[in-house]
Order: sequence, then C-alpha cells, then structure tokens
Amino acid sequence: MANNIEVKELLDAGVHFGHLTRRWDPNMAPYIYMERNGIHIINLYKTAAKIDEASEALKKIAASGRKILFVATKKQAKEIVAEKASKANQPYITERWPGGMLTNFVTIRKAVKKMASIDRMKKDGTFNTLSKKERLQVDRLRAKLEKNLGSISDMTRLPGALFVVDITREHIAVKEAQKLNIPIFAMVDTNSDPRQVEYVIPANDDASKSIDKVMTYVTDAISEGLSERKAAKEAPKAQPAKKAEAKPAPAAVATEGDTQEEE
Repeated sequence: MANNIEVKELLDAGVHFGHLTRRWDPNMAPYIYMERNGIHIINLYKTAAKIDEASEALKKIAASGRKILFVATKKQAKEIVAEKASKANQPYITERWPGGMLTNFVTIRKAVKKMASIDRMKKDGTFNTLSKKERLQVDRLRAKLEKNLGSISDMTRLPGALFVVDITREHIAVKEAQKLNIPIFAMVDTNSDPRQVEYVIPANDDASKSIDKVMTYVTDAISEGLSERKAAKEAPKAQPAKKAEAKPAPAAVATEGDTQEEE
C-alpha cells in the first residue's frame, strides 16, 4: 500500500492546506509542517504514512466481514463519500446523523425494517388497497426513510469501524462510537483534536479534491480486503472437491485386495 501513496498526488489534490493559524488545535502540532500566509500547512509525509496505516487496518476489518460506516454530511463531501463507499459496498450517512444511530441501533433497525415492509406491501398489492391519502402518507414516510437510512439498509449489526470526514462537524457520531468502543478512522484538519480518533489522517477536510484523494486510497484498501475474504471463502470449497475425487480409488483397491485374500 505504502508504495501507492504518492506525496506529489496528495500535494496536487491540496491535502496539505490546513485552516487559519488562529483556528488551530494545538494537539495537531505534530502533523503541521509550517505556516504560510496565516495558514497551517500539513506535513504530507506524515499524511502518507497515516493513510497507509489506516488502509491496512481497514483492509483487515473488511477481510473479517465487518462493515465500515462512512460519515460525511458536509456539502463538499456528501457525493464523493456516497459514491466511494457504495463502490466498496459499505454503508454511509451523508444526510443528517440520526441521533442514536449507534447507541440505539435497535430502534434504527426497526425504521429500516419499516422501509422493507412498505416495499413488501407494494409488491403483494396491499398498498393498492389503501386510500389515496394513506398511500400518500406511506410514500412520504418511505421517501423520508430512504433519504436518511437507505444507505444503511444492509447494515444488520453495529459496524466494525467508523470513517469520518470532519470530526468537529460529526462530533455526535464520534461520541456514539467512543461510547461503544468502535474504532474511529478520520480525516482530521488542523482545527480538530486528533486525540478523539484511533486512526488519524491529517488532511484538508474541506476541499472536494482532497476528500476524493483520501477516500480513493481507503476504499481501494477495503475492496482489497473484501477480495481477500472472497478468495479465502472459495479456497476451502475447492479443496474438499479434489479430496472427494481422490478417495474412491484407494478404497476400491483395498476392497479388491481383501476379497482376494479371503478367497
């Protein structure tokens, strides 16, 4: 992975641009290279190393079969995160964070099941038996649920990790994950406290190019982990088949030998 992370690519994407120096969090000092025109510049060599570290960890989580929930509700990150997370077959939240999404997961799952039951109603014809007003209400409810929870409909249990773009903005999601000891991976800008996160990726979390670049690296690693999991699952299936083919021959020879001795 490390070889694939080019510092020049990060530079071209503007990953190094931090916030105004007066808006910084002193805990980000180890990741800051210098100050230029009143703006902090992030050390991209440290960013590259942290992307590599986070990618390896995410790859292992994906290979273990756990989901990684992506959280990014800011305008410039929403579409990028939705697209990249979908490609890697991972759940994501890009609308408002539903309070209790993690700490009250049972209730959230009920809402997702409600969405599925509306879909069943439409398939089996029950929906058509409702009055026009009721149908309109059900459609509105379905649209609302789809907007807020559609992207997590396949998440049947708590995620194995959270990936957050801008921990200051998504502080509620961060707090819920901390309560449940769910590891947090995040793009952390110079105005945020990196101590809240297990896997810090010091990076510009405001520019779409920067978000796109970091998201590409991490989701590629997740896809790699999923491929490894698939290959590991398929390997044992192939081995018993070969053994089964090989077994009958010796058994037949042994039986034949026994018969001759008896004679």
